[in-house]
Amino acid sequence: MSTTIVHPNATEFDQLISGDKPVLVDFWAEWCMPCRMLGPVIEQLGEQYSGKVAVAKINVDEQPALAARYNIQSIPTVTIFNNGNIVDTQVGLHPADVYTNILDTLI
Repeated sequence: MSTTIVHPNATEFDQLISGDKPVLVDFWAEWCMPCRMLGPVIEQLGEQYSGKVAVAKINVDEQPALAARYNIQSIPTVTIFNNGNIVDTQVGLHPADVYTNILDTLI
C-alpha cells in the first residue's frame, strides 16, 4: 500500500477536501474488479503528484455515508475536488491521462 495515498474517515475527508491542494478521490470496493484494475493507476497518480495533489481512496463498503453524500451509484468513481468543490467526476475505468489532464490544470 502506498504511503502517498490516504484512506480517510468522514471527518478526515472533510478536512482533506477543504485543504489548500486539489484532491483526487477514488470511490471503490474490494469486490469490484474494475476498481481493482484502477488501483495501479491511482497508485501511479499518488506517486506522480506527491506533495502537489492529495490522493485518497474511499472504500464504499466501509464509508457508506461518504458514498451517499456524493451520490456514488457506480464504482469506480473518481472525483476531483479543489477548494472543497467538485471540479470533475469520472465513472468507470479510465487511463491515467484522463486524470492527469484535469489535475495539471489545477496545480
